[in-house]
Amino acid sequence: MKDLNISVVIPNYNGVHLFPFTLPALFDALTNSGKQFEVIIVDDCSTDDSVNYLRDNFPQISVISNSSNLGFSKTINRGIDTATHELVLLLNSDVKLTNNYFADQLRYFERSDTFGVMGKIIGWDDDLVQDTAKYPKFDAFKLKTSFNYLSSDSNQLSYSMYLSGANALVDRKKLLELGGFNSLYSPFYMEDVDLSIRAWRIGWKCYFEPLSICRHRTSTSIASKEKKQFIKTIYNRNKMYFHAIHLNGLTLAGWYAQTFFELLFRTLILQFYYIRSFVAFIKSDSGIRDSRSNLEELSKRTGVFLTLNSVADLIKKSVEHQDISITKR
Repeated sequence: MKDLNISVVIPNYNGVHLFPFTLPALFDALTNSGKQFEVIIVDDCSTDDSVNYLRDNFPQISVISNSSNLGFSKTINRGIDTATHELVLLLNSDVKLTNNYFADQLRYFERSDTFGVMGKIIGWDDDLVQDTAKYPKFDAFKLKTSFNYLSSDSNQLSYSMYLSGANALVDRKKLLELGGFNSLYSPFYMEDVDLSIRAWRIGWKCYFEPLSICRHRTSTSIASKEKKQFIKTIYNRNKMYFHAIHLNGLTLAGWYAQTFFELLFRTLILQFYYIRSFVAFIKSDSGIRDSRSNLEELSKRTGVFLTLNSVADLIKKSVEHQDISITKR
C-alpha cells in the first residue's frame, strides 16, 4: 500500500465539555494506525472556553478560529484547505473513536476510485447502532436519506450512498477536486449527502466499514420553538437544493411537480416554514446553476457522469444477492 498519512479536521462550536473524552481517544486511534498524522480543529466562534482549553491542554493541535459564526461547510472547508496529508478524517466534535478505528479502513484506498469510507456509529454509553451504510430509497422523485443497511457478511464490501460527515475518511486530492463542501447548504444539513453524491456521480465510490466503530453523543438540549422552525426551514430548503442540483430531465420535472403539490398541501395545513423554505430555494437559482455547472465540468475530467438514479441502482444491485437488514434512522 502506498504511504498514506492522516489529517483530522474537526469543526467545533462550544464543544469544550467533550474534548477530555474525544481527543485522548482520537490520539490513541491515530497512534495505533502507525501513520503520521496531524489534527486541525476549526472553531466556529465558540462562546465557551474551547480555544483556550485546546491551547493549554493540546498544544499539538492546530487551532483555527473563525472571527464570526460561519456554519458547517465554510468552517470545515477551512480545515480541509489547511490539511497536508493524503487522507482526511472529517470528524464531528461529539464523536469518540475506538482505538483500532483505522485498522480496517486504509485498505479501501488501495482502489484508485475510492473517495472515502465511514465507520459504524454507536451510542456514547451503549452499543445501540445509530448509523451504518446508507441505503437509497425514493418517495416518488425525492431521495430519502434516513435509511441504513447492514450486510450479514462482514467480509463483503459495502457501498454507502453517502458518508456521514461525523466520521468520513476521504482521499484529500479528490476532496479538493470536488471543492470541499458546498457552502450553498450553509449553515447546516445535507452537505455530506451532496458531497458524497457528487463523488459517486463522477465515478468515485463511498464505502462503509463495519469493524471501524465510533461512539456518538446525542444532544439532549431542547431547542426553542423559533429555533425548531428555523431548523425545519433550513432542512427543507437544503433538500430542495440537493434535488435541483442532482436531478435531470424528466426526473427533475417530476420533482418540481411533486414539490409544488407538497407546497400546496403544506400551505393548507399551515406549515409556513415550508413556504419559507421554498422562497429561500427559488432565490438561490444562481447558486444551484453554478453547482450543476461545476459538477458537469469535473465530470469531463473524469469521463464519468452518472445520474442520481444510476447511483442508487448501482448500490442496490451490489446487495441484491446479500442478506441485508434495512433500518430507518
